Amino acid sequence: MPKPGYRKPNAKKRSVRQRAYQGKPEQRKNRSSRNKARRKLKGCKGKDVHHKDGNPKNNSRSNLRCVSKSKNRSRK
Repeated sequence: MPKPGYRKPNAKKRSVRQRAYQGKPEQRKNRSSRNKARRKLKGCKGKDVHHKDGNPKNNSRSNLRCVSKSKNRSRK
């Protein structure tokens, strides 16, 4: 078992600001919403969830589809 406070040499350390931002209630709610959308598409392992209408808050099953990460993140 590693010593307390030990991290792998190549592991990235998150800044205090970044941890504080990700712990805000609004960000936790957004992350929860994204995870729910991923769970609705069970066969979407290793891919991104694309919202057809472009609204990330609309997580109805008919609005979601699986696409590759590179294709989803290159969209504008």
